[in-house]
Amino acid sequence: MDSTELVDRLLRGERRALARLLTRVEDGSVDTLREVVRLLHPHTGNAMIVGLTGSPGVGKSTLTSALVTQWRSQGKRVAVLAVDPSSPFSGGALLGDRVRMQDHALDDGVFIRSMASRGHLGGLSWATPQALLVLDAAGFDIVMVETVGVGQAEVEIASSADTTVVALAPGMGDSIQAAKAGILEIADVFVVNKADRDGAERAVRELREMQKLGHGEWLAPIRKTVASTGDGIAELAEAIGEHYAWLTEEGRLDRRRLDRARVQVRELALGTVRGRFLELGQGDLVDELAAAVAARDTDPYTASDKLVASLDA
Repeated sequence: MDSTELVDRLLRGERRALARLLTRVEDGSVDTLREVVRLLHPHTGNAMIVGLTGSPGVGKSTLTSALVTQWRSQGKRVAVLAVDPSSPFSGGALLGDRVRMQDHALDDGVFIRSMASRGHLGGLSWATPQALLVLDAAGFDIVMVETVGVGQAEVEIASSADTTVVALAPGMGDSIQAAKAGILEIADVFVVNKADRDGAERAVRELREMQKLGHGEWLAPIRKTVASTGDGIAELAEAIGEHYAWLTEEGRLDRRRLDRARVQVRELALGTVRGRFLELGQGDLVDELAAAVAARDTDPYTASDKLVASLDA
């Protein structure tokens, strides 16, 4: 089945077409990605993209499941893109069965998909932006991206989401880790999960003290939850909705999405150029220039200029 037919079926609401397009996006060639994105792009821009990130063990999957339940009670259609660590053997997602989200398995208003990070250190798969396009075009009201917990590299999610939720848990040193990782700058909402444990109030206080050191025009609210019981989930969902409303009312949603598009265009262009450099690397020019640099016959900047000039030759 070609991409045009799959996209047509997706727009008619066929779930099988959705699954096949996501597989095609994740495993397909560059030409396939180009075709799928070209067909889907005019039908996107309607979903609220929510990113959830945080260190391993804070309960991100349980939080995600609880938020899905809350949004479904409001009649929202929700998709979850869970980016998991990759198996060193198959390259697939290690947690592909999403054990903690089985409560939603029979709900037609929920779609859950695991995607392998494929060793990408930023917490997201390289195919995540294209997968978000597919889920957006499929007509979901909310698309949630839950990332693999890799600590300080998690800031990448801020470039893919409208609202970024940073999850922490008491007793894990997360508040200090948050400051080190630059999490304060990317968080639109903080959630201290497992708030029934000792140290929850301390974690909230530390976050508030850190916020006094400086923040943007939006002061990220801090919510406490016990995701396993559902306590505080309604308040967390409300805080997410308030941030999205603020973005819309202040005209910042369009600006944020413009910034996202700028990053995507730049990264795709750089990827194309990088591919051409790799092709050149198989010839003699790179070896010749490297030898000249090593012999001190030329400097690295002059050599790189010659390499760039060769792309137009």
